[in-house]
Amino acid sequence: MDTTAWLLLGALVALLTLGVAAVLLVRVIRARKLLLDAGIPLREKALVWAAVIYTVSPVDLLPDPVYLDDIGFLMLALRALHAAADRTGAVPAALRKRGTAGDL
Repeated sequence: MDTTAWLLLGALVALLTLGVAAVLLVRVIRARKLLLDAGIPLREKALVWAAVIYTVSPVDLLPDPVYLDDIGFLMLALRALHAAADRTGAVPAALRKRGTAGDL
């Protein structure tokens, strides 16, 4: 492949990973209802805000065209927040049953 094809492929991969990171960031922000719940431990709440700050921060473990570190941190924060919400009963049973608790 010539240089132009590699550059286009790299740009496409960067755009796709940026899109995934943006979707996860929106999901974290939508989960703010859980952040207001008093039953969820401060540790999980702080992890979510740390993930948001890390995602928008110019300082990264990997250079910014590669958003894998941002995606991983956002996924970890979402998983921890929803696990804490399930443990405390903050997510209604109907949402857990339908599998839409991640859309909060």
